[in-house]
Amino acid sequence: MDRRRELAEVKRLLSAGRLLTLTGAAGVGKTRLALRIAERLSRAFPDGVWLVSLSPLQDGAPVAHAVADALGISDDTGRQPLDLVVEYLRARRLLLVLDNCEHLLDACAALVGAVLPRAAGVRILATSRHRLNLTGEHLLEVPPLGIPAPEEPVEGVSGTKTFPALELFSDRATAVVPDFAMTAGNLEYVARLCRRLDGLPLAIELAAVRLRTVGIKKLVEQLDDRFRLLTGGGRSVPPRHQTLRAAIEWSYGLCTQEEQRVWALLSVFAGSFDLDAAEAVCTEDDGEHTDVLDVVAGLVDKSILIGRRSGDAMRYQLLSSLRDYGLEKLAELGTVLAARRRHRDHYLRLAEACERQWFGPRQLEIAGSLRSELDNFRAVLNFCTTTPSEVQIGLRLAAILWCHWTPCGANDEMRYWFQQAVHRGAKPSGRWATGFWVCGMVMVIHGRSTQVLQAAAPPDGSARARDDRPAATPVAGWRPGERELMSFVVLSQIELACTLVFHARPDQAVPLCREALAVCQAYDEQWARSYALRTLALAQWALGEYDGATEHARECLRLEYVVHDQPSLGRTLELLAAIAADKGDAERATVLQGATERIRHDTGQRPLASRPRQAGRIRASERRTRETLGDRGFEQAFKRGEELSRNDVVTYALQERSKISGKSPKPSPASPGEAADTRLTPRERQVAELVSQGLTDKQISAALVIAQRTAEWHVRRILTKLRFTNRTQLAAWFSSTRPPGERPESR
Repeated sequence: MDRRRELAEVKRLLSAGRLLTLTGAAGVGKTRLALRIAERLSRAFPDGVWLVSLSPLQDGAPVAHAVADALGISDDTGRQPLDLVVEYLRARRLLLVLDNCEHLLDACAALVGAVLPRAAGVRILATSRHRLNLTGEHLLEVPPLGIPAPEEPVEGVSGTKTFPALELFSDRATAVVPDFAMTAGNLEYVARLCRRLDGLPLAIELAAVRLRTVGIKKLVEQLDDRFRLLTGGGRSVPPRHQTLRAAIEWSYGLCTQEEQRVWALLSVFAGSFDLDAAEAVCTEDDGEHTDVLDVVAGLVDKSILIGRRSGDAMRYQLLSSLRDYGLEKLAELGTVLAARRRHRDHYLRLAEACERQWFGPRQLEIAGSLRSELDNFRAVLNFCTTTPSEVQIGLRLAAILWCHWTPCGANDEMRYWFQQAVHRGAKPSGRWATGFWVCGMVMVIHGRSTQVLQAAAPPDGSARARDDRPAATPVAGWRPGERELMSFVVLSQIELACTLVFHARPDQAVPLCREALAVCQAYDEQWARSYALRTLALAQWALGEYDGATEHARECLRLEYVVHDQPSLGRTLELLAAIAADKGDAERATVLQGATERIRHDTGQRPLASRPRQAGRIRASERRTRETLGDRGFEQAFKRGEELSRNDVVTYALQERSKISGKSPKPSPASPGEAADTRLTPRERQVAELVSQGLTDKQISAALVIAQRTAEWHVRRILTKLRFTNRTQLAAWFSSTRPPGERPESR
């Protein structure tokens, strides 16, 4: 609905200052206004507009983790998340939107206070019921939608456009009752209803749903009667808060008893959830069966739940105001603890299933599943680490989720939850030690894999003894499943291989890498395989076997996991750049260096030149390539690498010889006939259709209710499968393969 005045004022205030907080009552539309601002200002910020939803968080400590996650920051160096965020934002020009800060004011203020002085190109738009109370903070109170005063006539039906509240009601009423229309006969009733609801958008939307069962006149009468009872007392409560509360209670009263119970139970979810999770939480311990699907459908029908399709399944979500109310009702029922334990058990089972299958062919799918449920995993961890009887389970869950934390470069968050659990009395167990073992192991592998220019250097006098070996298994007293064991064995072998290369014994590293690769291939696994291939290439490069090193680094680059994971892609390109430099291909080395630095910039990784132990070799390599290309040629090649898209740089790195001359490499896609033979999954075909409609990755993520990074992964995976290098080719192919008469799916 029309917010032109507020939109203009937000733009002015963001131009005048770098921190603007939208304040106002619950349900007034702060989040919706922030989203509209984000959409309109996206072109004004070269590094984009980034939304961080804080409503699922129950504690302030993970705020920096949530921001790092939203920005796509990946780190394996053990730095604090706030430091990572500040460093990442330091050289960027972007708008950061922090939505729903009111329950995390101290943590949000600390983050904003750390970012703004150190990142001059960043502006922050926050939404909160209360100000952050920081120096330089501008405030804009978001008012309710405009409504006509009791004595103010509405000049005919066309006059409703003057009052956004009436427009909103008309829009929502038409959505639930298609033949509804504003007429001279019902105009006064609509105006009266909107006045009664103080122009609050959420309250108006909840009321409009009732038109399915009663006419507008009866609806207003019911509302008047109900509000006289619900808003008669509590003078200390702000009027608009009373109004929204009354509207929610009215909606609750119109639900069936079973809908009321399920509403309360679903309030334990953070973020969105699927039907399986809803059934797990809503099935009482007494075993009484409820047809949760029907009840959930009823709540969606009443606009209590928001339902969105995600692939072949639906995901649901409660707005924060409705969730808060549901939690109150759950407390009145006396079943909070039981509901949270069912919620805990469901997500513990899900995490265990994901970990069991992680070392196998479904890694990308499992990674997406873990990411989509991260808000609920955090909610379970918060419940467990703040409930004395649950801390041991919290420690167990944090350790199981190594298969999310570690591949995403979020080991600091894993350590945070470990510390919370142990601090509150959890006893370290095999699971706990295993999680730390994996975290430390991968940090070692990451560190050595990225230090490619140092790996072949001869050892100094402080080198470890030759018989100093890492353990082949993580801990005693813990019996992992077969796939988990294979993962740990492979990581142990790769760590040992890295250590051998690091100490100038690459010939001994080669067989270890080949053994690890054989295990990974037998399980059709890619994550550990990428480490094994890079380490094998690293060893061969150190041995001077440049052709073999190039072959295995390129084989790593062909893995879907690597193409979809920017840090892995950057490490592989970095290694190929080092090989090319030693082979004397200065242009290729420089282009790949430029592409690597761009990826490091995008993921918040430290640039190579910031690593003191590498600085000498980096400068020597740069001097050689500069001498070969000349300053101007070096800068041009480096810039071309920085400007390559991810797909184009992969295409370039897989070419036998450099063919760039001021432009991106020419793609070599399969013919339409070949591409058509490549089968896409239902989700991939859905994403391809949205690409063919011209949607961006951000719009695809919104349409499918998935993270933007997940949408990007899907697009890149489709392009890789079909051997295309840009979205235009994909769109043309999809249009050509759509069966005759098939219409694009409506969004």
